[in-house]
Amino acid sequence: MKYGMNLFLWTDEPCDEQHLPLIERLKDMGYDGVELPIVSGTPADYAKLGSRLRDIGLECTAVTVRNAENDPISPDPTVRRAAIDATNDAIDCASAAGAKLMGGPLYAAIGEFSGAPPTTEEWGHGVEYVREIADYAAGAGIDLALEFLNRFEIYLLNTTADTARFVRDVDRRNVGIHYDTFHANIEEKNVREAIVGARRQIRHVHVSENDRGTPGTGLVHWDDTFDALREIDYDGWLTVEAFGQALPTLAAATKIWRPLFEDEERLARDGLAFMRRAWEKRAGA
Repeated sequence: MKYGMNLFLWTDEPCDEQHLPLIERLKDMGYDGVELPIVSGTPADYAKLGSRLRDIGLECTAVTVRNAENDPISPDPTVRRAAIDATNDAIDCASAAGAKLMGGPLYAAIGEFSGAPPTTEEWGHGVEYVREIADYAAGAGIDLALEFLNRFEIYLLNTTADTARFVRDVDRRNVGIHYDTFHANIEEKNVREAIVGARRQIRHVHVSENDRGTPGTGLVHWDDTFDALREIDYDGWLTVEAFGQALPTLAAATKIWRPLFEDEERLARDGLAFMRRAWEKRAGA
């Protein structure tokens, strides 16, 4: 098991050198790696950051998102082509940093809705797009983990079962499921059944509380979650994802309107301690 911290809590520009002292403190806390948001920057920027991470002794994963101008399920082929190009650029950045996995809702634009359920055509566009980026990612030695989101953020994939079916349709060895406890808390009726039912496909896990605050302090079904992950012998990353008010643009995007925790580094420290206690309790069973 590896423990990670998503840097979205502080920034969407992880290559900025001002964040290096923070990253060093995350290493001192006991994290095995950091998760790099890839929404801007160049492969050269991420290569430099990756070198610094290796010097510090940290590994990394990556996440990226798509938006209206590069929506993989758009009816416009020009927009769909832009999605492929944008995601391949993100894969180049992730590879340059040394990441072996990139997650996130790669398959559709966040916050874009048709006002209806996904169509067969949209599903097909998404599958075709993921196949192409998966083949590109395979050349860089990167696995892709598709993160289903709740119905208020996206409409193509909202549950573990939705995503498992989508992954089967994509049919690429380097594509799996990115399971996020925040979204599952909203959409799943039975957490254990959701996880166990996708045991062969879950590649990445975000540990995120129901209010996006400190993991372990809210309403997520943590015992069911960790019991199920242990049952399927999950051995990938457990990565804390939380959002705060340190970055106003990100706070607005994630709808964080009130303080949810004492401070970001305390959240990181407490989140790591929570994950360790939960997993070590089950690992010794």
